[in-house]
Amino acid sequence: MRAVADSGYLTMTPIQAKAIPIVLEGRDVMGAAQTGTGKTAAFSIPLLQRMLKHENPSVSPARHPVRALVLAPTRELADQVAENVKKYAKHTNLRSVVVFGGIDMKPQTAALKAGVEVLIATPGRLLDHIEAKNCVLNQVEYVVLDEADRMLDIGFLPDLQRILSYLPKARQTLLFSATFSPEIKRLAQSYLQDPILVETARPNQTASTVEQRFIAVSDDDKRAVVKQILKERAISQAIVFVNSKLGAARLARTFERDGLRTAALHGDKSQDERLKSLDAFKRGEVDLLVATDVAARGLDIADLPAVFNFDVPFNAEDYVHRIGRTGRAGASGLAVTLVAKSDARLVADIEKLIKRKIDLDPFELQDARPPRFERRRDEEEAAPARPAARPAVRPPSPSRDPFFDKPYEASHVGDEPPAWEKTKAAAPVKGLSSYIKPKKQVAALFGGKKPASAES
Repeated sequence: MRAVADSGYLTMTPIQAKAIPIVLEGRDVMGAAQTGTGKTAAFSIPLLQRMLKHENPSVSPARHPVRALVLAPTRELADQVAENVKKYAKHTNLRSVVVFGGIDMKPQTAALKAGVEVLIATPGRLLDHIEAKNCVLNQVEYVVLDEADRMLDIGFLPDLQRILSYLPKARQTLLFSATFSPEIKRLAQSYLQDPILVETARPNQTASTVEQRFIAVSDDDKRAVVKQILKERAISQAIVFVNSKLGAARLARTFERDGLRTAALHGDKSQDERLKSLDAFKRGEVDLLVATDVAARGLDIADLPAVFNFDVPFNAEDYVHRIGRTGRAGASGLAVTLVAKSDARLVADIEKLIKRKIDLDPFELQDARPPRFERRRDEEEAAPARPAARPAVRPPSPSRDPFFDKPYEASHVGDEPPAWEKTKAAAPVKGLSSYIKPKKQVAALFGGKKPASAES
């Protein structure tokens, strides 16, 4: 209770009020909760309470086997769950560690072999440690599948099935998901025993504390709309969602050139780069975090004032996840979706999912011209008048040799054929090339006398 008080909790959120008593009873739970409703505390606090019977000050790894396993879809979510578990367990002797991919396994291996009661992991990296025999899961009593819908979206179902096959069947299993698709229900039927359904809101329902705006805008004006709303609302920080890794990188560079402190969060970033960007954003050193859905899923950022859907998500359920970054735990938030003409079908899918009519709002830009255009126009107006431009085509200049400037004139007069025609008409001497002249013709050309014939 001291740790809970240290965390600043005064009252429980709806999901906490419903789930904590059920978890303390030892029942399996199937929880439908949106991101930001306090579900991490809803499962971690009662599990730690139940595990107090196992705490001990021993330094022997054998006295600290893994008792609770928490599986999360992304590195960021796993890291945030681990931070919360460590915060809630700080007044106990219970140990916890988080393992995820993208970083060296050696520090993780050392922590696992030292013994931990609570293991938070992403499925892929956990399988790596299992295959390397770095951890044993035969004493696990509690399993949490956090954001199970996202794990299935990413393709972790085979990994989940393999991991769950290593665990004792006599265990308590908690499954939390923002949406209950048929695949999630089949997963629950396979691995949960008589679960109790805990719902705090209708599945796929967005938080009532989030102001949702859908703005009709052309692709070329989207960036200007984001900047104008940030300025008008005095928004200090926001997450901007895009549909591709390449789009995230390009948009982040563009906002950076506009003078906004920006970081990109997508799958092509290394784990160190992603964690550094996220930490900088939490410290207030970054204004805009441009992110893809997979990279941003599960982000726990307190008091985030706004979210922008720069691209309408292809999957309507991702809309619910995106806007769940703001308006968390009862706080107010703003979610702006920029809708181009080609996005009509995607908006209709969102309408169907959240069961509410979506109206597109017009938006009047204060100045549609980008800043670079303004600077260029001002520079052109301030520049001195330039001399008249030179003609595009120059007149022909005279040749160096006047011979080539004269038109062709025939060298013969009247009907007399030119010299080459005379040469051509002359009968060639038999056996000689036409270019070799007989002796008589050569002499005639130079006005010489004809040589005497052999007969005279």
